[in-house]
Amino acid sequence: MEFFCYHRDRTGSLPLREELVEAHWSYMDRYAKELIARGPTMADDGETPTGSVHVVDLPDPAAARAFAFDEPNYQAGAYRDVLLRRWRNTLGRTMWDFPGGREAGNRYLVLGLGAGEPADLALPPGEDTLIAYGPLSSDDGTAWLGTAALVLAPDADTARAVLTADRYADIEVHNWQFGGRS
Repeated sequence: MEFFCYHRDRTGSLPLREELVEAHWSYMDRYAKELIARGPTMADDGETPTGSVHVVDLPDPAAARAFAFDEPNYQAGAYRDVLLRRWRNTLGRTMWDFPGGREAGNRYLVLGLGAGEPADLALPPGEDTLIAYGPLSSDDGTAWLGTAALVLAPDADTARAVLTADRYADIEVHNWQFGGRS
């Protein structure tokens, strides 16, 4: 089962995150084979983290909750909240398989939160700009709760356009970077 996990930073937590960077990476190293995508969301300055995205393949919702809540930054209070949802890897690849590589261009997390009739289940045009893409659902996989995408785009508005605007209660767009050890 695949899960989308988005830890959002608590205001003022950067010193704590910097202190725990090796603990965080070591924790994630334990899940290297299960990770589909990972990396920080960033403030507009491109330097300050605002959150941490992890897309991971785990046996069940209980394992996903343990992954999300045992994470060292979460345990130390660096994060203000966690969004954890079932996810389906529509692209069928990891971010490391993305043909655009790690460095070129602007990258974004596009997070559409919704409910009811599913939207955007099929890949949007421009698959070569999608790093990761898939629907979010309830733990049992029966209720559609939105869509999450990692996108290479010239700007935030272009990234936002991968989702159908009127099908979501809200669409968030965050600067995002490839994560992990270099």
